[in-house]
Amino acid sequence: MNFNFTEEQQQLADALRRYLDKNYGFEARQAIVKTPAGVSDQHWNAFVELGLTALPVPAAQGGFDGAPFDMLVVMQELGRALVVEPYWATAVGVEALKLAGGAAEAENAALLERVASGEIKLAAAFHEPQSRYDLFSLETQAKETGDGFALTGTKSVVQHGAQADHWIVPARFAGEVALFVVARDAHGVEVGDYRTIDGQRAATLTFKEAHARRLGDAHAGAATWEKIADYATFLLCAEAVGAMDALNHATVEYTKTRQQFGVPIARFQALQHRMAEMLIHAEQARSLTYLAAARYSSESADERRRAISAAKVRVGQAARFIGQQAVQLHGGMGVTNEVAAAHLFKRLAIIETTLGDVDHHLERFASLPGFAQAAA
Repeated sequence: MNFNFTEEQQQLADALRRYLDKNYGFEARQAIVKTPAGVSDQHWNAFVELGLTALPVPAAQGGFDGAPFDMLVVMQELGRALVVEPYWATAVGVEALKLAGGAAEAENAALLERVASGEIKLAAAFHEPQSRYDLFSLETQAKETGDGFALTGTKSVVQHGAQADHWIVPARFAGEVALFVVARDAHGVEVGDYRTIDGQRAATLTFKEAHARRLGDAHAGAATWEKIADYATFLLCAEAVGAMDALNHATVEYTKTRQQFGVPIARFQALQHRMAEMLIHAEQARSLTYLAAARYSSESADERRRAISAAKVRVGQAARFIGQQAVQLHGGMGVTNEVAAAHLFKRLAIIETTLGDVDHHLERFASLPGFAQAAA
């Protein structure tokens, strides 16, 4: 299987990296995080000009029909720069509209066109207070009304929920998992915005008979919601790979400047071995993430699940190892807010626990058909 980027993908990665290196350095990123909004409209508009918002959108709605590998390229660069704008949330929302609602439907097409132009942002509400990693532990209820549906319930830790103009929300309807679109300005919606420990934004969404529009067939809601979560997961893995690359680079550069016994600690063989191990962990995580991107569109749902969970497990293991070693090699500076390493480690820790941690995905992987026979 060829995992080399195409010429167009490499050009996109290079253009995005040049922009981020020039305009989105660590100090600039920290200044954005400290603002009341926690995100930058200026940088979001730059992403629009670079074509990032149009990338996952179908061509019929003004987009570029971005494939999983195209999105992986972007997420790696955003992860490397610790970008806090709501790109991941919006990309997942686009995939939800494509899978659940069908891009050709008039209302969905209109939303996708507005996403491509950068006019609106989306977010998917994966979690409820009691659900932990269970996608189908849903207490939010939907009931049919004369002009659509009304949702009642609470969604927690909705990443960039307060920055989104529309949310993709799962709820119970007639005993089934159904997916709905809720507009931010809908009646009966309350939004509690806050900053998370990694500098990102999240929100608690409370629906009190909030007006909603159903997406697609209610009977296919559960399978579609799981696939949407898998898409979100492999994008997170790609972001983590970029963050691990940045953390490895920052660690190597720091050991070249920090001196002990009159020489840079980078010259100590034991520390060189540690940094070599960090690189190996990152490369293994990268390989499985690329495989997950390749298998996401597989006709076999089990093959998709297997690849996504394998990637999430290896990324989680690598993120923890690299983060811990980076902190050790940075010394006390590694846990201060003054260096990028601490923030990269925080972001990696949050990614590891988003949409299933290592233990959750190990259990999911082991439950798939064929695992017991292969292990015997």
